[in-house]
Amino acid sequence: MVSTPAPVSEGRFARLLRTQGISRPIAWGFVAVTIFMVGDGIEAGFLSPYLDELGFSNGDIALLFSVYGIVVAVAAWLSGALAEAWGPKRVMMLGFGIWFVFEIVFLLLGVMQQNFAVMLLAFGIRGLGYPMFSYGFLVWVTMGTPEPVMGRAVGWYWFFSTLGLGVISSYFAGAVIGTLGELGTLWTSLAFVTVGGLMVAFLLRNPVREPVTLSNSVRGVVSSITIVGSRPKVGIGGVVRIINTLSFYAFVVFLSTYMVREIGFTQGQWQVIWGTMLAANVAANLISGYLSDWIGRINVIAWAGGIGCFATVLALFYVPTALGPAFGVTLVIGIFYGLALGMFVPLSAVVPLLAPRNKAAAVAILNLGAGLSQFAGPVIAGLVTPLGVQGTVWIIASFYLVGFVLTFFLRQNDAERDEARAISDEEAALVAAV
Repeated sequence: MVSTPAPVSEGRFARLLRTQGISRPIAWGFVAVTIFMVGDGIEAGFLSPYLDELGFSNGDIALLFSVYGIVVAVAAWLSGALAEAWGPKRVMMLGFGIWFVFEIVFLLLGVMQQNFAVMLLAFGIRGLGYPMFSYGFLVWVTMGTPEPVMGRAVGWYWFFSTLGLGVISSYFAGAVIGTLGELGTLWTSLAFVTVGGLMVAFLLRNPVREPVTLSNSVRGVVSSITIVGSRPKVGIGGVVRIINTLSFYAFVVFLSTYMVREIGFTQGQWQVIWGTMLAANVAANLISGYLSDWIGRINVIAWAGGIGCFATVLALFYVPTALGPAFGVTLVIGIFYGLALGMFVPLSAVVPLLAPRNKAAAVAILNLGAGLSQFAGPVIAGLVTPLGVQGTVWIIASFYLVGFVLTFFLRQNDAERDEARAISDEEAALVAAV
């Protein structure tokens, strides 16, 4: 008689993680993404002025970041397009390798030699790295999470990702730049990225076992395009994702200048307001995931996200314009704006479930939307010159009303809901068995 091995019992901590949307096989991935994104975000607050100090023109710096933004948009799409064919771990490791190699080229042969051609090439190619690593893991989360806790799962993903990119990286850079200098601080990014990459390499197992072939790679890329035709709601979700962070990337270009030069905030006061807004956004990434599982994902995106951003975008302009540099009031508005931005996070749960047999392709469209938002925001900010700040703010705010309406088209019908739940449970069981 052959005995059947007893099933492995689930520990209390693993059970707690599972109920919160963190699947045990990929739990370390959340930590890895945080550490990787710390490395990627270290440069955000000082690279542009540092290059200016080195003598590069504003046009050179703008071109550098424009090329980077376009590449990021393409890579964000590719991360989802290839994850289904290659498996998310392979996509993440490719992103890690690209980032590591071309950061060295960027610093050693570009910045240190002040060779702009090399800098442009290396920085642009490096832009493929972080979306493949970070968004590749987002695909993994959607593939390995049951539908009932999908909202909180993607909430945890965005919490950990933003925590590394926008918070820890800023504090770390601020703490060491006085000692190491700008160049030395840039080199430290490699340590964080390496730790994150090695964690994925040794602590996570790829859920896809089929060999990588040209045919299934092409199939993954093609499906990430045709999915919009076969599942139009996925395309609508991509548009809403563009709208999500449109104001943020536009504000980066012109709002700080307006608040300091026109309203009268000191640079220090505005940095506190901006940093607190980002901290509120980090908290909202997590809160919105839980909230969406309780009161409905569409409701959270449409009302708290769409209407919330519409109101707070206008308030960020009109209240300081009317009251002057009222620090406390503007700080509160900034907090609510950061919270509203984070209320779009449930999109990462809604859209993959609209195409449950092609989740990676659906996430690819979302990722493309995220990348295009990073590109479109500065383009809209360019309207400040012909239209002024007030006109530009109204255009930005109006996009959120469009997003509010479009969000209700993302509701599942009964057949879509049943299909999504059945397939999601099957995938979660398969991943847990690996």
